[in-house]
Amino acid sequence: MATDLHRAVTVQGLTRSFDGRPVVDGLDLTLHAGQFTALLGHSGCGKSTLLRVLAGLDREISGTVLVPRRRAVAFQAPRLMPWKRVWRNVLLGLPGKPDREVAERALAEVGLGERSGAWPKTLSGGEAQRASLARALVRDPDLLLLDEPFGALDALTRIKAQRLVAELWQRRGCTVLLVTHDVDEALLLADRALVMRDGVIAYDTAVDLDRPRSPGDPALAALRTCLLAELGVEEGDVAEKAA
Repeated sequence: MATDLHRAVTVQGLTRSFDGRPVVDGLDLTLHAGQFTALLGHSGCGKSTLLRVLAGLDREISGTVLVPRRRAVAFQAPRLMPWKRVWRNVLLGLPGKPDREVAERALAEVGLGERSGAWPKTLSGGEAQRASLARALVRDPDLLLLDEPFGALDALTRIKAQRLVAELWQRRGCTVLLVTHDVDEALLLADRALVMRDGVIAYDTAVDLDRPRSPGDPALAALRTCLLAELGVEEGDVAEKAA
């Protein structure tokens, strides 16, 4: 468990190596209870490795990692079992024999109550991702870990999914760590933005802006410029790619 009521996660000197090469290299990190943090960085910088360690999915580490007992993770791929109906997918991995009602409450919370008896192959991409979120929420996590959960969605579905996650976080009050490549997504959702580089947290800034947020807000635009610079990206490069 975390060391006090204000810290949900404490990481000290975390190192994780693959074939002798450290991907996470002496990393220190504290996440406060109830905080929504976005973690950015280039592919291969160690973001997903860190998330897997926090989720308890990777234990071949050195260093100290203190996390809440109740935690859950949602990945970019929903990872639904095609031979189980949606409600049974939501209950996968839960101890005991929870009733279908438990799954249906979580599905209703993500706006998928009417699809509880459906087969996963009949779900749209956005619906499948909401089912994945329900599977995380049914665990009533104190720490919710999101590994690029919107990356495979089209633009409009992605916006809806982002709003849903923001609403769920505000309603539940759990600590959230979102791994993303999208600077705008990080600034629209998070209280705090981190940039990971060379296996450590290289940049850490508060996103102290009122909600709901607008991309046209000058303060948000200034933070965006700073984050892009930390990521080694020029504003013009982003505009050109979007065009």
